[in-house]
Amino acid sequence: MASSNYTCIQDGETEKERLFSPVTDYGSQDRLSGGDNPHPTGLVGEELRQPQGGEEEALRRKLKYFFMSPCDKYHAKGRKPFKLGLQLLKIIIVTFQLVLFGLSNQMVVAFKEENTASFKHLFLKDYQEDTAQVLYTQNELYSQVNYTVEQYLALPHTSLGRYAYVLGVGVNGSALSLCQRYYKKGSIDPVNDTFDIDPHVVTDCIGVNPTADPYSPANSDYTNFTLKFHKLINVSIEFQLKAINIQTIINNEIPDCYTFAIMIVMDNQAHSGRIKIDLHNRASIKECKDTNVSGHAESYAREAFDVLVAFVCLLSLLLCGRSIFRGILLQHEYALFFRHKLSRSVPWGDRMEFINGWYILLIISDLFTIVGSFIKIGIESKNLSSYDVCAILLGTSTLLAWVGVIRYLSFFQKYNILIVTLRAAFPNVIRFCCCAAAIYMGYCFCGWIVLGPYHVKFRSLSTVSECLFSLINGDDMFVTFAEMDHSGTLVRVFSQVYLYTFISLFIYMVLSLFIALITDAYDSIRAQSQEPVRVTDLHAFISECTDTPSSGKFRGLEGSSCSFFCCCSDW
Repeated sequence: MASSNYTCIQDGETEKERLFSPVTDYGSQDRLSGGDNPHPTGLVGEELRQPQGGEEEALRRKLKYFFMSPCDKYHAKGRKPFKLGLQLLKIIIVTFQLVLFGLSNQMVVAFKEENTASFKHLFLKDYQEDTAQVLYTQNELYSQVNYTVEQYLALPHTSLGRYAYVLGVGVNGSALSLCQRYYKKGSIDPVNDTFDIDPHVVTDCIGVNPTADPYSPANSDYTNFTLKFHKLINVSIEFQLKAINIQTIINNEIPDCYTFAIMIVMDNQAHSGRIKIDLHNRASIKECKDTNVSGHAESYAREAFDVLVAFVCLLSLLLCGRSIFRGILLQHEYALFFRHKLSRSVPWGDRMEFINGWYILLIISDLFTIVGSFIKIGIESKNLSSYDVCAILLGTSTLLAWVGVIRYLSFFQKYNILIVTLRAAFPNVIRFCCCAAAIYMGYCFCGWIVLGPYHVKFRSLSTVSECLFSLINGDDMFVTFAEMDHSGTLVRVFSQVYLYTFISLFIYMVLSLFIALITDAYDSIRAQSQEPVRVTDLHAFISECTDTPSSGKFRGLEGSSCSFFCCCSDW
């Protein structure tokens, strides 16, 4: 018994044919059996060239059939590749479902954004796009507060949109809440460099209700609202409005009813003499009570299609799960054979060959699609409004489903080079990324603490990471350098050193080394095609089976019992 765990074989294939030949595919293009290729030598070859029993030969056929491509399995047993067809069908219907949801989601997001823009123009005085809304005087703050309330009261007469007030959501059952938050005690004397502050926060609010006459004296209480500027933290105005999105009729959908919760905040927390104004709009969607669209009958076609998608994905999940389960059983049988017949254990590398990662990928995709489909049904029935969650689930599932197409392309020799190169380069790429991430995080923290106060792109760790990643890809370099001219001399000099060293290190060294890792993996695969192929014990054991898929000896391997899932052949 030899000590080597691998077997070297040599054949007469050309370099290109050997480069693009799959190693773990057995059948019509089996490189380890048939023809003039010699059987592998070494540990497994020496032990298994002994007279073979029926049990051993049956195990070889099971293993060879397990690693065959769908086409070879069809020739081996005559069963049509139902799972292959099911996956292709799933990709088509999942993509179509995503397109339908994407069109609907775009209208929802567009309606929210357009209404938010309308609210800013309606309720913010002298509002301008892409310009920060700021106040510098007390009169400006009073004017902004009065302007917002007056515009709210006159909304039915001024707005182009059709909005309705939501009553009873403010303080004391009012429709609008006008509040100021300030410190319980605050005395600041810059002349003597003294202050006396009680950090407990007090909130003072008044309510305003709309009337038929927006200029009625009953609505003038807000004009007497006195602000405590010496200890003021912020002023907020909160109210809600209702609207209906009728543009969904274009997609034959029932219009949605929206409730917009609007909050306008005038922030004076810094007490820097500059108050920034922000308008926040949170939208909620619910089913309209009495819907009537002329010429449109109520249709459940979308819900039925979503149920169909969920059913197909559930069937795909069960079939993939069954394949994984059968692989585990076959692995156990193979390990027992090696332990009892050859007194050897199976290495983990060979054990993992039975766990197909593509099946796990498809199972995750199916789970996401099933959950996303039921959320989509809830959205279409107006019982849910989780558009973002549904979009993430359906988008991720479609991504994984299309990535799974690579598995089928790998059955073709000329496309297999991509999978082989990625598999060979992945370990080194992960180790390299871990080392590069340490340097990258160091630059992130340094840039945030030093440049954050002077540069808008370095104000938070997330924006710092986004800025540095953009610089690695050569984006927005000049603007990043130019905005540092407004800082002091010391910080400006430091920023130049910081940016030049980061760009030089990551563009000219890190990225080049990263590309070199991929290139080296590709070159290694090409070099291996000119050397004896290293074959594991598992594939050397399988190569002893010289039966071709069309020999008819693979029929009846699984017995005569047949169930619903059993009738669908393995890949």
